[in-house]
Amino acid sequence: MSLPTSYGTLRAWQQAALRQYIDQAPQDFLAVATPGAGKTTFALTVARMLLDNRTVQRIVIVVPTEHLKTQWSQAAARQGISIDAEFTNSSAVNHAHQGVAVTYAQVGMKPTKHYQVATAQKTLVILDEIHHAGDAKSWGDGVRFAYDQAERRLALTGTPFRSDDSAIPFVGYQEIDGAMVSQSDYTYGYSEALADGVVRPVVFMAYSGEARWRDSAGEEYEARLGSPLNAEQTARAWKTALDPKGEWIPAVLASAHTRLMQMRQSIPDAGGLVIATDTTTARAYAVILERISGTKVTVVLSDEVGASDRIKQFSDSTDQWMVAVRMVSEGVDVPRLAVGVYATSASTPLFFAQAIGRFVRSRRPGESASVFVPSVPVLLDLASNMERQRNHVLGKPDRPNEGWDDELLAQANKQEDEPDELKGYETLGANAELDHLIFDGSNYGTTVAGSEEEQEYLGLPGLLDAEQMRTLLQQRQTRQLDNRERAAKTAEVEQKDRATRVSDDSADSSAGADRVASEQLPALRKKLNALVGAKSARTGRPHGAIHNEVRRNCGGPPTALCSAQQLQDRIAYLRDW
Repeated sequence: MSLPTSYGTLRAWQQAALRQYIDQAPQDFLAVATPGAGKTTFALTVARMLLDNRTVQRIVIVVPTEHLKTQWSQAAARQGISIDAEFTNSSAVNHAHQGVAVTYAQVGMKPTKHYQVATAQKTLVILDEIHHAGDAKSWGDGVRFAYDQAERRLALTGTPFRSDDSAIPFVGYQEIDGAMVSQSDYTYGYSEALADGVVRPVVFMAYSGEARWRDSAGEEYEARLGSPLNAEQTARAWKTALDPKGEWIPAVLASAHTRLMQMRQSIPDAGGLVIATDTTTARAYAVILERISGTKVTVVLSDEVGASDRIKQFSDSTDQWMVAVRMVSEGVDVPRLAVGVYATSASTPLFFAQAIGRFVRSRRPGESASVFVPSVPVLLDLASNMERQRNHVLGKPDRPNEGWDDELLAQANKQEDEPDELKGYETLGANAELDHLIFDGSNYGTTVAGSEEEQEYLGLPGLLDAEQMRTLLQQRQTRQLDNRERAAKTAEVEQKDRATRVSDDSADSSAGADRVASEQLPALRKKLNALVGAKSARTGRPHGAIHNEVRRNCGGPPTALCSAQQLQDRIAYLRDW
């Protein structure tokens, strides 16, 4: 069957998926496409076609949030389809419209009503971000009951996976190696979309720094984001960095604003988005950004009236910054977003993929995006594997903990008055340093805050396609590594001279020795991290993997607990590597 020609211009993947849909004429069809690729356009083209050939007489669109009901209704209107976004569980179907938009929560609360809507006429049900149908048992059961007898069902998602065993309704599963794995009918991944120029290349700017905190016993700890730490230390350091009262967040927000101003030289309406953990920090981040930018910052809180209107107003404006909690992590279309700050403790691959999806939507060739992230292993791994296709797996024996479990971070973020062993935890501050960049799965650069190297990266042109970005980063990395090697050799000579002076000064008191150690340790840790960064940039291996290898070969505790001699041994090992 030939493709319809009256529904506007379609991208190559949309044409291929539509051709497959026409040929198969299935009752169920799952289209998996990376955020920003155009799933909405594909689905509404199918809807328009089925209405025109009288396969269906009604369209039902099911979405995760209230805001998306309006967004889908507006998009449908451009296809000549009238969708009632105001339909509620207590209202009747308005026959002036060709369909309704509802949320998964609505369906879960009154599945019988939605069954009646979907069976009164032949209906196409579009299930947007279908993985949400497994969020609650009532949602999944309600969706199955309401739409089991629908004429057609078209499921859409950019992330067809969950971290639990809740089966996604109307999605097929196939047994592979003893586990049931979700199967899509058509898949269009990020790497394919990037090669086709459909989405923007995303450069991740990973910021590290020394974080300090005090436990309930009054003992103080210090650790560097990105260095080998146990799960609890990572959670503590991460939370400390995100504390708006510290130095890390203001420094990263200032760098992000510098990057946004650079982007706006070539993309005048480019906007920035900070994704916060909760409403308190969101408001605090907005205050800091207003001080940095000198402009009003839009704050979007999902529990406040008018949140959807504020998102739309920001999208239609040329304002610089928006700060939000989880409301904008999925499905919200603000195409001009070009700079992001991932300032949240959420670490599941599902949330991360949907959050980054807010920045990949391309409007014209050459647009790129920059996302600032804490330099913690789980986020760096997710950033390095954006192109990886993950499917939902049911009943996998001994499901491995791959590092994206939010439970520990949630525990670390509990209120201090909660009765558990973490009571009394106090953040003492953290500084920020640009650790490295991640692009297309590779690491680039090792630098420190305020350096010429950092300014070079923050000043990258805003209009670069994927190949231009890759070439420019490789050139700058080569130059910076040469400079880094020379600086490291100079620092090593100075350190040896200083060590000699200290050892010759036999008259030093123990207090004097303690003072020298307190000066030595931060400098040695900084040198060690610089060497690890250089090795990472040359080999492509993650910082944490290199730290772990050095520790295995040299022995001793985590870097944050090493003595000066242990740090010097590790530095020597890296120099001989």
